Amino acid sequence: MPRTRNALTLVAAAALAAPLVLAPPAAAADGAPPTVTPLTFTVRAGDRTCTVDADLYRPAGVDAAHPAPAVLTTNGFGGSKADGSTAATGRAFAARGYVALVYSGLGFGKSGCLISLDDPRIDGHAATRLLDFLGGTRAADDGTRVDYVLRDGAGDPRAGMIGGSYGGAIQLATASVDPRLDALVPLITWHDLAYSLAPNSADRDTPGVFKWQWANGFYLIGEGQPLLVPSLDPSRINSLDCLHFVGEACRTVRLLNSGRYPEADTRAMLDFARSVSPVSYLDRVTAPTLVVQGQSDSLFNLNEARDTYRQLRGQGVPAKLIWQSWGHSGGLTDPAAGELDLGQGNLETSYVGQRILAWFDRYLKKQRNTDTGPAFAYYRDWRSGYGTAASLPALSQKLYLSGDGKLVDNRAKVARGARTYANWLVPTSHSESSLAGTIGLLDPKPYDLPGTYLGWTSAPLTAPADLVGAPRATLRVNSPAAERVQRSGDAADKLVLFAKVYDVAPDGTKTLVNRLVAPVRVPDVTRPFTVELPGIVHRYETGHRLQFVIAASDSAYFGNRGVKPVTVTSAPEDTGTLELPLVGGSIG
Repeated sequence: MPRTRNALTLVAAAALAAPLVLAPPAAAADGAPPTVTPLTFTVRAGDRTCTVDADLYRPAGVDAAHPAPAVLTTNGFGGSKADGSTAATGRAFAARGYVALVYSGLGFGKSGCLISLDDPRIDGHAATRLLDFLGGTRAADDGTRVDYVLRDGAGDPRAGMIGGSYGGAIQLATASVDPRLDALVPLITWHDLAYSLAPNSADRDTPGVFKWQWANGFYLIGEGQPLLVPSLDPSRINSLDCLHFVGEACRTVRLLNSGRYPEADTRAMLDFARSVSPVSYLDRVTAPTLVVQGQSDSLFNLNEARDTYRQLRGQGVPAKLIWQSWGHSGGLTDPAAGELDLGQGNLETSYVGQRILAWFDRYLKKQRNTDTGPAFAYYRDWRSGYGTAASLPALSQKLYLSGDGKLVDNRAKVARGARTYANWLVPTSHSESSLAGTIGLLDPKPYDLPGTYLGWTSAPLTAPADLVGAPRATLRVNSPAAERVQRSGDAADKLVLFAKVYDVAPDGTKTLVNRLVAPVRVPDVTRPFTVELPGIVHRYETGHRLQFVIAASDSAYFGNRGVKPVTVTSAPEDTGTLELPLVGGSIG
């Protein structure tokens, strides 16, 4: 059964690896299917009162004398409780003895209220009312109560959450306002929406480069809800100016689309985007969290999951991290044999599924001897299974940008020289058409037009090199045209460029790894700046070369205002660098 083909719905995929030793599943009595009861809950969410539409999955044999832990899950953006993967998640956990409560997020399906981007004060607060129901202190609208969910105290249900994308961030938002949650498994979700939708890979405090395809895709799906859903609940209508989102979300998209970023307006935009992001509230999350992110994901890249993981670990929360193969950029191809597909419920037979079951065994069933796996695991497409590590790989090799276009492993090898590129008024580089794979369209291969980019290329590798993590570049550029206007008071006047790494095969074929780029709005072109590229997991094979590129534009993003030529100068005593997190081999 194919997974739901929705633009922003959960795509969870992972390949085979050595299995964990798990406790036998607590299957429903005699293999009988669970009972499924449709329920509604009237909740107060922000300044509105609305209905949440849900389905309760009760395993056979679970009753007050034989209670079970609960699993709460909801949909990805644009979906509902009826989505293939969302409903199948409820069935899968009910089949393993969990009480499952599956609901449509606020503003989606038949649930009311506005889309508020998983705001803890709104979406998170609404989810706490569902926890009240599972804890036995609140009834559904029809009077239904439950007394068969395990409790850790009066009104405190033994409950976890799982879900992806929009259904991933809601877990962290809920946990930040309700400490009753016992375990979280957020998949392919965001850490900082300001970085997700308008990333600046050099400075998170300078407004970034608008990711217009993804952001407008979100916006159109959300604003289209009143037209797509019959008998629309009035609580889902905002105004003709902003149909279905909270006002701050509409204003944010309009500002980004305007291409003008005055300081006061952009500060308000950044503040709002972060207020609905884990970056602003993660310090209040205490629930053990298994963070899963997809390598093929230009919407929420691996750096976002890494940042969530690091922050949780830093504040003492039990957390582990998996970088699976697929994310939002996976297209329409169904998961390959052996990969996790929540639409199929193949939890026991996939590596990520086994890790999820172990996580819930440990923290919901309280099986304290359960092995929850390594701290960090990453899918390797060049080898069956996952690599594992006790921590995230560190930057381990530094390369230097030579004036002759070479990428060298020793500063003494740097040739003196200067090279220049210039942008056009239209994009001249292409990484991806962000929604192409999701809606079934072919996407042209990545390209850069001559004269609009600079590249530095390593020597052919004499042995394979494995890169796991986020490369980091330190650059100095010269752009008098950008320098003249960069203090205009409008951040849109600052220089924009895009950094990326290619794999160049012996025949010259170039591969942009997972089509990922690092957009940069340079804070000050008179100073050096550091760029963090998106995390990747990639093997550079023997004979291949690594190429580091900075380009003037990218078709998936807004670009420079006006033409701003850029010169990069190199000398042994002063040149740019590229640092790589290698776990095997070397480049050079």
